[in-house]
This record gives sequence, C-alpha cells and structure tokens, in this order.
Amino acid sequence: MTIPTVNLGGLTVSAQGLGCMGMSQSYGPTDWDESIATVHRALELGVTLLDTANVYGAGHNEVLVGRAIHDRRDQVQLATKFGIDRDVASDERQVHGKRAYVHACCDDSLLRLGVDHIDLYYLHRPPDDAEIEETVGAMAELVEAGKVRYLGLSEVDDSLLRRAHAVHPIAAVQSEYSLWTRDPETTVLGALRELGVGLVPFSPLGRGFLTATVDTSSFGANDFRAGNPRFTGPGAEANQNIAAAVAAIAEQKGVAAAQVALAWVHGRSAALGIPVVPIPGTKRRKWLEQNVGALDVQLSDSELAELDALADKVVGGRY
Repeated sequence: MTIPTVNLGGLTVSAQGLGCMGMSQSYGPTDWDESIATVHRALELGVTLLDTANVYGAGHNEVLVGRAIHDRRDQVQLATKFGIDRDVASDERQVHGKRAYVHACCDDSLLRLGVDHIDLYYLHRPPDDAEIEETVGAMAELVEAGKVRYLGLSEVDDSLLRRAHAVHPIAAVQSEYSLWTRDPETTVLGALRELGVGLVPFSPLGRGFLTATVDTSSFGANDFRAGNPRFTGPGAEANQNIAAAVAAIAEQKGVAAAQVALAWVHGRSAALGIPVVPIPGTKRRKWLEQNVGALDVQLSDSELAELDALADKVVGGRY
C-alpha cells in the first residue's frame, strides 16, 4: 500500500509513524530481533517516521533504532527526545533543560543512534530547572550546527508552545491523544492552530486497551500498566465498556478494534484543523501491519459520534 505523507512544520513524514519505546521498556518482555524486523517492515510498508527517546530503556532504544536503520538512514525521518532524567534506584525523575545539558544530550543521542543528524528533536517534558526560552534557544543552536533539522515539544500547553515558538519555530507537539485521552483539545489546540504546529499523538490505542485484546490480569512486574488506574481495579472494569464499544463498531465493519481507534485519530486532523500524525507503538510485525491497515478504514458520521462520546466515560487518570 501507499501511505500518504503529512507536513509537520516543513518536515514531510508518513501519515502514521512507529513508536519504538515498547521495544525496550514498559510493556513486558522485549525481543531485539523481532524489534529490528518490525522497524524494517515498517519501512517496507512506507512508515518512515520512527520515534524514540534517550530515556527509553536507558539508551537501549536509541541503540536499537540506530542499528535497525544503519543501512537505510535515507528512508527515515528520525525523531528522538531529551530532558527526562530518571534515577534508577528511586525511579524519581527530573526534567532538565539547561543549555549545556541540551547540547550534551544531543551528542549522546547522535552517538547511540549512529547518525550525524536528528530530523525531529523533542523536549520530552517542560523543564524543571530552566525557562523554556533557554532550552529552546539551545535546541535552536543544534539546528544551526546541523545536528538537528526540526524542533518539537512534548506535553506542553498553549502558553509554553507560544513562548517556545517565539524563540524558534516548533514543527510538532507530541502528546497522549486517543479516544479516551483528549486533553490536547483543551490545553494546546489553540496555539497549534494559530502557529501551524502539528500534533503527534502517542498512545493512540490507549496503551493497548482500545484494541480489545489486552488481558489486564496477565501483566508482569515490568509492565507499567499493572499499576495504572485505567487498567486496574474499578477503572479496568468500567473501562471495558469503552473497549467493547470500539470492538462492536469494528465487528460491524469487519476490521480490528485497533484499526477503528486509529482511524478515529487520523480523522481528527480535519476535525481539529491541524496536521495529526499518530505514532502507535508496537514491537511485533503483525500488530504493525494491522495498525497500518487503519489508514484504509473510513468511519461514518454515526460511528464517529458514538466514538466521540466515549471520552466522557473513562474511569481513572492517565498515570
């Protein structure tokens, strides 16, 4: 199939990307060989936006992605992030953004990835120790040095996006966005429209819940969903109704629930008036292929109305 492309502030990317975090952390056992094969299959299918971060697997994920694309760098729009500094012993984290830190992180990521530039470089969260102007100013210096092509932010609001954009154009904001997490519509949409910035939704499948294939009783100790309020206790039970509603529409259409959930996200570009490029994460080729199939799924007005109403029924916080 031919995957359409989308313009994110000047950077042309595939209309759907691949989130690579789960290949190294958070979602149960990992498999290096299958992960590499998944990246390669993504490129074969036309998925060219690959998303990683320096904190995923404490650097493991950048190394993995770098190895996967070492002989096909020209096929990829490579996105990575910096800023989150997690203490391994306590699991507490801070977000750094001072100039020297920004430069050091970029150099370290380039080394792990084995590339000479990053296509889209995100600040992973608003910094705790610096004003956004200092951080984005340092990121702009990376653009001037040729180490980075475009800049992005993650999980920011209107005010921070406008302040950042005044220092250097921002191509994209990455935030959690799905049928059951629609916060960006109230926190940052105004600035996205005003400034022409794209939205890159992570977890567009509700961390797997919206696929109607997740067995919440089977989570291992290294699956962070085992402690997530939407996946445990009263939240898990109540939210099954949301997954069931998505699955019912999917059954009527003869497609997978994941494809319905993703098709809804793709449709939000027209609804919101901004570029929207979801990056569903997976570490297996079969789920990648299913996700790509969502680009061919069309939802009727009545289906969209039913899906739109699901966000009001969610029980439990994001984290």
